[in-house]
Amino acid sequence: MSDAPSLRQPVVAGLVAALVGFTSSFAVVIAGLRAVGADQAQAASGLLALCLVFGLVMLVLATWTRLPLSFAWSTPGAALLVSTGTVEGGWAAAVGAFLVTGVLLALTGLVPALGRLIGRIPVPLAQAMLGGVLLQLCLAPFVAVADSPALIAPILVVWLLATRWVPTWAVPIAFGVALVVMATDLAASGASVPRSELVPALTWTSPTFTVAAVVGIAVPLTVVTMASQNIPGVAVMSSYGYRVPWTPSMVAAGAGTAVVAPLGGHAMNLAALSAALTAGDGAGPRDRRWIAAATAGIAYLVLGPLSGALVALSEAAAPGIVESVAGLALLAAFAAALKGALDDAEHRTSSAVAFLVAASGLTILGVGGAFWALVLGLAVRWGIERPRTEEPV
Repeated sequence: MSDAPSLRQPVVAGLVAALVGFTSSFAVVIAGLRAVGADQAQAASGLLALCLVFGLVMLVLATWTRLPLSFAWSTPGAALLVSTGTVEGGWAAAVGAFLVTGVLLALTGLVPALGRLIGRIPVPLAQAMLGGVLLQLCLAPFVAVADSPALIAPILVVWLLATRWVPTWAVPIAFGVALVVMATDLAASGASVPRSELVPALTWTSPTFTVAAVVGIAVPLTVVTMASQNIPGVAVMSSYGYRVPWTPSMVAAGAGTAVVAPLGGHAMNLAALSAALTAGDGAGPRDRRWIAAATAGIAYLVLGPLSGALVALSEAAAPGIVESVAGLALLAAFAAALKGALDDAEHRTSSAVAFLVAASGLTILGVGGAFWALVLGLAVRWGIERPRTEEPV
């Protein structure tokens, strides 16, 4: 009986981490997969595959290392897919890009030089690109409330109130309200969701590889995932006194991404928010906090089968509801990206260029704006700002 309190804390922390992580960002993943060409079944398959694989990875690594290692899908990466849209080769090419992303993520752990190369991309530029990618989704709830105030206003009001009183649960609570709104709207319209669509199935897509997809999806997806997920995840763990085993973690993230890619998943990575919940003081004694991560992994294995119902409801819902929840989920990330992009006054111009290019939806040679945001941002930084900021010899 004496072990009960010390077990209760990490178990509850793990359940909270999984519930908050899943409900606060699944809408972004659905929107991203659909944007690059997934149909309803393929999007549900991708969501299910991600939950099963990174849930299993969390369970295995936490048990093996006795560290509260948390993994998640790449939420900013899913937002990147929304801004990218369909590429040459369609959904199969997007799947090929996801597979390349997995290889690149694994190589950052296996080949130190590659990790250093990605690390040399200036953080403000990476943050500016991310901010531009997130902009359209973050605008969604405020655009939607003008079009459908009766449907969207309750979600916004509840989110604002929850942000004031229970900020960690603000997006999950808003999601709960969105479910009520969707159910009410469907009942009023007489629409229904076929039962066959409520149960997800893993759907295989044979990947194809195109230059546009690799350059326009795989490269920026890797950069965004590293800059906004893996590196912050390591920092969060370090703040609680844990040293992340870099090579095993990156190999696990990369291999997991490669496994889920043909099943529709886009990318998995070290978690940041979930890491704070499973590695923090609220997860109990230090020697038991690994149980929180393992519990979260088990919870994701249970939550995964809900993906079919969530995707089906999203498809049947009135336009704007799911996008609004996704935008609210990303507001904090958007604000942090803007701050990180514009903090450095000497390089504000290059960051502004990267932000605007990423937000513009620019497509050149079939390659989306996220890649060109990095290219043009680096060109301005090195070609215009550097001579001005260097000290004279």
